[in-house]
Amino acid sequence: MKTDSTGFLDLPSGVGLVLANMIGAGVLLSAGFMAQSMGPGPILVAWVFGLGLALLGTRAYGAIAAVSGESGGEYRYLLDYVHPALGYLAGWGSLLVGFSAPIAVDAAAVGAYAKTLAPGLDPRITGSLVIVALTAVHARNVRSSKWTQDALVLVKVVLILGFVALGLAYGSWAWPSWQPPGAAEGGTAGFPFADVLLQQYWIAFAFAGWNAAIYAAGEFRDPKRDVPRAMLIGCAAVGLLYLVVNWVFVANITPELAEVVFRFDETRVTLGHAVMEQLLGPAGGSFMSVLTLLAFVSAMSAMTLVGPRVYAAMARDGYLPAALAGRAGQPPVGSLILQAAVSLLFLWSHSILEAVQSTSLVIMLFSGLTVLSVFRIRARPDLPDPPLSALLAGGAYAIAVFGLIAIGLLNFTKLSWTAGAMIGVPLVFYGITAIWRQASQAS
Repeated sequence: MKTDSTGFLDLPSGVGLVLANMIGAGVLLSAGFMAQSMGPGPILVAWVFGLGLALLGTRAYGAIAAVSGESGGEYRYLLDYVHPALGYLAGWGSLLVGFSAPIAVDAAAVGAYAKTLAPGLDPRITGSLVIVALTAVHARNVRSSKWTQDALVLVKVVLILGFVALGLAYGSWAWPSWQPPGAAEGGTAGFPFADVLLQQYWIAFAFAGWNAAIYAAGEFRDPKRDVPRAMLIGCAAVGLLYLVVNWVFVANITPELAEVVFRFDETRVTLGHAVMEQLLGPAGGSFMSVLTLLAFVSAMSAMTLVGPRVYAAMARDGYLPAALAGRAGQPPVGSLILQAAVSLLFLWSHSILEAVQSTSLVIMLFSGLTVLSVFRIRARPDLPDPPLSALLAGGAYAIAVFGLIAIGLLNFTKLSWTAGAMIGVPLVFYGITAIWRQASQAS
């Protein structure tokens, strides 16, 4: 299949995209919520499970990317190999929740942290300015986009490795003895398997971005080789880093200390802040403020870069206005502006905790559908057969995520409304668009 490669991305840049998209608010918040119902061992087991699930996804996605080589992510794969309606759904999911909502969440956090440094700043205005600035940088040209993103990734990785090094050097190495509040009251017995599964919504949010390279696949120099490798290397590296970060957390917290995450919307104090301040005093908290601020900006930059490639692909296929497609070899400026506008809308109307479960649901739903593409590719005689390992990984991933979706819908009632809206509304627009395209072709 023909690709739209412009060749401005390479393997290191692809790995950087994955790192930047993955490392964000999720890993700095989730352990605090988990500590209210799970002990140290189950928390670490939950993260191992999440890492294994993400690696299964990278294997299946990598096999699809090796056949396709085109930008567009889940939209492109579902459109080409499963059904256009599912591709359309995935594209709108990316625009409304997959990228725009997380950008808004990170922008709100950037504004709040900036306010701690300069109390006179309005968090939402600051976040809005960051969204506009990053959009301008990525709209200028592909070279400035690449170098800005690579620089932010490098700084963020150095800082988070510094957090790990300080936590290991000054923190406890002994196996923690604390138990969650329910256990202290005699309310928890045995291993909390149900909690491990329910907490995958937080972990899925933290792991979101392991597939980032597929959205700009057509702009790699060798997409069929480098995109699968970038996903695997980036996901494995971040997953191992997450395990170490969570060891630092569980080895140095108590459930009472972990409760800071429930006040995050007001205080913007993450679990990392609480741990570093406990180990190193105010200087440790200041270090974490810098790390968190840059982590959010880097994640925003990565999503600003890759998200519009989905909408540009939809525009080239006639599912969105042609003005969003952009020109070959240039950033899709129209799509960048559209995403910025939607992100700003979310920024001024939503909070971070409201977005996590909805974002995780959309991620799991469309990634679970997308991995099934490996089976559709195998059924087509005009395409090379995916490896057996990819088929096994895709099947295992789909079973796991659809099971987690069912568990979430049974336990989190608001998710049912989100799922209905995410499927029903775009399908209506898909029907209208399909009728319009047929009428245009007939005339």
